Amino acid sequence: MSGRRRLALLASPTPAAQAAAAELHRHYDFADPSDAEVVVALGGDGFLLQTLHAMLASRPTLPVFGMNQGTIGFLMNEWRIDALDERIEHARAFAVSPLSMEAVTVAGERVTTPAINEVSLLRETRQTAWLEISVNGRCVLPELICDGILLSTPAGSTAYNLSVQGPILPLDSGLVALTPISPFRPRRWRGAILSDRAVIEFRVLDPEKRPVSAVADQVEVRDIASVKMALDRSNPLTLLFDPEHALDDRIVMEQFAF
Repeated sequence: MSGRRRLALLASPTPAAQAAAAELHRHYDFADPSDAEVVVALGGDGFLLQTLHAMLASRPTLPVFGMNQGTIGFLMNEWRIDALDERIEHARAFAVSPLSMEAVTVAGERVTTPAINEVSLLRETRQTAWLEISVNGRCVLPELICDGILLSTPAGSTAYNLSVQGPILPLDSGLVALTPISPFRPRRWRGAILSDRAVIEFRVLDPEKRPVSAVADQVEVRDIASVKMALDRSNPLTLLFDPEHALDDRIVMEQFAF
């Protein structure tokens, strides 16, 4: 990036983020988001995901520079008040394409929503979920008995996916990770790494007795009958990072963290 940009400021409602926003307002001028060239987001990873989801519906091409005022802040830059214009001018840009989830409920309702990190299917009761998995129209696993399963993008592979022993995917890998959650049968199946051009479908085998919900980032659809997912390249989002600690490097280094 080059040249000074018109900045908009969005902040999480937490006290820390609101205090940081007030401090930034004392040092910089900010534009309305509808007239901005870059959004500065203050909060944690959850707030950044909320911001990106809102932008998908309004201005998906607007780059976002996040600064951490949350807990983990994996998708955020370090909070600093100085040299904000210069940091954004020299930031590295990363395009992130979301998954598109199309869920059909038992009642026949059809819900389509994006997921930047992952789509997860989760059992709703004490009963395990029974799922059928198809890839590109071919049934690859006729019966998976588990607590759930998730499909993760590279950007989300270090989040929920990693916590259930899924693989970390480099940002430019062209892959997605399919990871089971507490699989019971087949017991030794640990998931699959698939092309990000694949279309993945789940069918709930016993939705009445063993209800399952589908969660796309922070949006939940309950009592599903089936779910279809594929990467949506029509709406790439742009995240900006300080060059010395950019997203691709963070993802790689997570493989060496303990």
